[in-house]
Amino acid sequence: MNFSEKLKEIRKSEGLSQEQLAEKIGVSRQAITKWETGKGLPDVENMMIIAEIFKTTLDELLRDTAARQEQSFPVFISETIYDIDCEKHFDVNIGNAAAIILSSGTDEKLHIKLSSETFENLDTMFKIKLDEKKNKLDVNCLNKNKLSRYELEDSLTIEITLPDKYSDHCEISASVKLLVIKGLHLRRLEYDGSAKEVLISDSSGSLEFTSKTDYDITTDKITGTLDINQWKAKAIVHLPEDTIVNVINKGRKCDIYYKKEDNIVEYENPADSENKLCVSGIMSELIVDLTKKE
Repeated sequence: MNFSEKLKEIRKSEGLSQEQLAEKIGVSRQAITKWETGKGLPDVENMMIIAEIFKTTLDELLRDTAARQEQSFPVFISETIYDIDCEKHFDVNIGNAAAIILSSGTDEKLHIKLSSETFENLDTMFKIKLDEKKNKLDVNCLNKNKLSRYELEDSLTIEITLPDKYSDHCEISASVKLLVIKGLHLRRLEYDGSAKEVLISDSSGSLEFTSKTDYDITTDKITGTLDINQWKAKAIVHLPEDTIVNVINKGRKCDIYYKKEDNIVEYENPADSENKLCVSGIMSELIVDLTKKE
């Protein structure tokens, strides 16, 4: 089922008219009609609002939609490919974007693909600058046209594929609406910046998120460590209720709450679990939302 079919089905099951849904999102009824008839897709921000209204995830809404989108809508693409011949520490500076999709690849190359439905001349608008120093590779996405944060967070998607064989440690600095981590396997990932929503699936290793803003993280499991490092901010982590993970408070004046079906519940940490969910930083709050496995 593609996005248009899902949207129409969910809207009707919730007893909402197109006008009522449009009012909740803040768009016109014509926009809802356009989305439900497959003549267009919402931008990332509206997609997030839809997911929140219907209490689902972006991953679920968009599943089976990508192939159709490639066939029906022109997407402008620019890809940089760089050969890697030994284990590397990747230091990636993205700046602003609508979404970053991060994964591990099977070949011995670093892939950075920029895509947009509105920026036609991606090759001239952006430059991927690479600076290799022994076992470290610095990657910078240069915004040559000095586009605003609003334009970038509305229209630019960046896919980063790290070579599984040679990826040990990756640092990413960025500000995005959506961060997707799927099939990523490395010793350590450090993400420094904002992301309104984070989706993690089929990944392992130490994942650390650092920010002064809130995080909303959905993960299918924790294999290794998920560390949330914040300053006066809140993080909610949605994970299946049968997940076995040790939840640890390493911060100063930080609080942890456990929620199940919108109720605050008690949680017993397994003493022997190697998998950890940690909160660190100062005066921050971690909410662990235990969700039913579908």
